[in-house]
Amino acid sequence: MRDDFAAYKALDAQVVGISVDSVFCHEAWAKHLGLPFPLLSDFNKDVAEKYGVLLREILGLKGVANRAAVVVDKQGTVRYVWTAASPAEQPDFSKIKDVLKGLA
Repeated sequence: MRDDFAAYKALDAQVVGISVDSVFCHEAWAKHLGLPFPLLSDFNKDVAEKYGVLLREILGLKGVANRAAVVVDKQGTVRYVWTAASPAEQPDFSKIKDVLKGLA
């Protein structure tokens, strides 16, 4: 998303990253990577739970969020959800862009 941020901006998309990491971790990570979009902390895991991506346990770690991509339209309706089969998997960014093009 970072490397193709201009394409998302051209599609009138507001990109945000969210994870169960702390705001302190996000601040350091965003600075290190030079992210042009905000990172939101779901430290209490409420959002991960609601979107069904909270992994109770993986590799001995408890309460980790699975990798997911969600497109929400301006009215708050979820238009697309992708969830990884494994945490290392990346979404098909072209599909995300297609959904965003359909919202324009």
